[in-house]
Amino acid sequence: MSYSFPNPGFGTYRLEGDTLKFAIDCALKHGYRHIDTAQFYGNEKDVGAAINASAVPREEIFLTTKVWWDRLEPQDLKDSVDESLARLEMDHVDLLLIHWPSPDNALPMSAYLTALKEVQSAGKARHIGVSNFTIAQLDEALEILGSGRILTNQIEVHPFLQNRELIEHCRGMGIAVTAFMPLAVGKVMEDETLKRIADRHGVTPAQITLAWLNQLDIAVIPSSTKERNIQSNIEAMSITLSDEDMAAIADLDRGERIASPDFAPHWDQ
Repeated sequence: MSYSFPNPGFGTYRLEGDTLKFAIDCALKHGYRHIDTAQFYGNEKDVGAAINASAVPREEIFLTTKVWWDRLEPQDLKDSVDESLARLEMDHVDLLLIHWPSPDNALPMSAYLTALKEVQSAGKARHIGVSNFTIAQLDEALEILGSGRILTNQIEVHPFLQNRELIEHCRGMGIAVTAFMPLAVGKVMEDETLKRIADRHGVTPAQITLAWLNQLDIAVIPSSTKERNIQSNIEAMSITLSDEDMAAIADLDRGERIASPDFAPHWDQ
């Protein structure tokens, strides 16, 4: 695999409090070792508490958080990372991402990516990366940071938005792709093609989708509050799909983007 971090990860968007603690406990129990959070999620304190209370040693857990787009001014970015670490009650994260590029390039990328690199150099992030960056933005980022500094580009990928051009560009740059919303907020469960393939394998459409992404060498961070789904999502990594299955899922691409706020960049697809 092209990614050098645990897969699948466990996504925590919209989870909080006891529900979040239960979900992280289940995820760690069933073998997840990558937990994904963000400043924007408002749950870093709960995520940190759940990890710190776990029987799984901190050094075995790969933790990702992200800097929100309104904290990209260099000193503000550094302050925001210190605030994140305080909420997490940790001295570093394993991966620190820019959650969204500066809207309309209001702040030069060189300013906030240089600050991101300085945070890494200070030992507060083992790895750095980006999220929701387009092909042109990745090219600019590579010029600023140099080859080998960007671990991943976390982007929306699922059967209905396959983002092939951007994914191939990432691969050509040696950047791992991490898919968020891999299950298209549950829409994969209703798709007839995915249901037919799932029936043949004796699994669920969600598991088929995660297996498809795994075979495409794309890391995933699915989320759930139900233990049976948390377990089945990690079990999906052992499913092997046929060439026929893969081709049928490839045909489902319809450019259906779910996460496209008004501050999003001009998308490649």
